[in-house]
Amino acid sequence: MPTQSPSPAAHPSAARPAPLKIVGLLAGAIVASCITNAIIAALALAAGASDDFQPLQPVAYITFTLLGVLIGAAGWALIRRRADAHKRLRILVPVVVLLSFIPDLAMLVSDYNPHADATGVIALLLMHVAVAAFSVFAFQRALPVSGRD
Repeated sequence: MPTQSPSPAAHPSAARPAPLKIVGLLAGAIVASCITNAIIAALALAAGASDDFQPLQPVAYITFTLLGVLIGAAGWALIRRRADAHKRLRILVPVVVLLSFIPDLAMLVSDYNPHADATGVIALLLMHVAVAAFSVFAFQRALPVSGRD
């Protein structure tokens, strides 16, 4: 008589993603985001953004990409087990991305970064969207949301 394998609910570890899978997917999101951001930065610089605009330099966008993906993963991990996680994430992800635009847009109207111009700031906004897109793709696979609301 064949035996049935236990359901995922019977095995809590089955619902828990493998640490190596999580690390790999997050690393993939970081690498893909950094490559995309390098392309966006190069295009912005070629289109006339100032070479002195620090956010378009690799050390800046790589650092902020790494922080963004890791902070996003932490937030996703906190929310994903809630019964209404899908609904919350459909609202939170775009809101967080829009909120991340505020410091970039503020550069256009402040003296904080004298090398900021529309081309550089638009590039930064595109970088935020790219990081969010790669991150959400990775989070959905590395840290799947439990249940449907």
